[in-house]
Amino acid sequence: MRHADVRGTRIRVHETGDPEAPPVVLLHGIGRSLEDWSLQHALLDGDYRVISLDMPGFGLSQRLPAPTSLPVLADGVWATLDVLGTGPVHLMGNSLGGAVAMTMLASAPGRVSTLTLVNSAGFGKEVTAALRLLAVPFVGRQMLRRIDRVTAPRVERTLFADRALVTPERVAMAIKIARQPDFLPVYLEIAKALGGFRGVGAAWRSQLLESVAPHVKPTMIMWGERDMILPCAHLEAARAAFPHAQSHMFARTGHMPQIERPEEFAELVRPVLARVSV
Repeated sequence: MRHADVRGTRIRVHETGDPEAPPVVLLHGIGRSLEDWSLQHALLDGDYRVISLDMPGFGLSQRLPAPTSLPVLADGVWATLDVLGTGPVHLMGNSLGGAVAMTMLASAPGRVSTLTLVNSAGFGKEVTAALRLLAVPFVGRQMLRRIDRVTAPRVERTLFADRALVTPERVAMAIKIARQPDFLPVYLEIAKALGGFRGVGAAWRSQLLESVAPHVKPTMIMWGERDMILPCAHLEAARAAFPHAQSHMFARTGHMPQIERPEEFAELVRPVLARVSV
């Protein structure tokens, strides 16, 4: 675990495996951190250079100067990978991280070897009420300021079908992240850029899917059937957008299959990664 200097911004990075092996890049969701991918490092780094990072303004990374948007986040991740010295990468994104991964593919298709989308944003209007409320003036700001030992466990419980995964460590990390100076403005910026009280915006979704359609890569799309954030019905729209992709629905699983079903997750993505020699 270290911080990389990316255009004068400190970006937190976790890197394991052989530096000469094909790189796998893991992207987290809104308001989250690289800890959401920690279990996959040990499952994949025997054959790959596994890189997870706190995207700019999230986790323990500093924000970039521009208002936070999908292109800004995608550019920040590419800039981080430039500092780390990677060639083409296998991209995996959970939730917001999936939308960022698709934006990265659209902006630099030659740098992407495979794409794995996990309960990804971008495939439907429906989203948890908590994220829709962030668009209400003053309400969202107050909600984000009140992430503490009472509210943080409630938020964590919405992410998992297995409540045992709401551990003291995860709650403590959520509170630590919420206390970072960039957390509140960055969260509100990206939430408002992507949607409002009525749900996830349609315009950016259509534009993004149109922009990635010409760039066919080996693709895996996964969803947890008990996702309370982005409903599993979105998987059908994802399959339609990526007709060439493989897909999988995890039974009795919430918003983060990479945590709730770590071994099964790794077994499913390995054949996709193996289809391309980076």
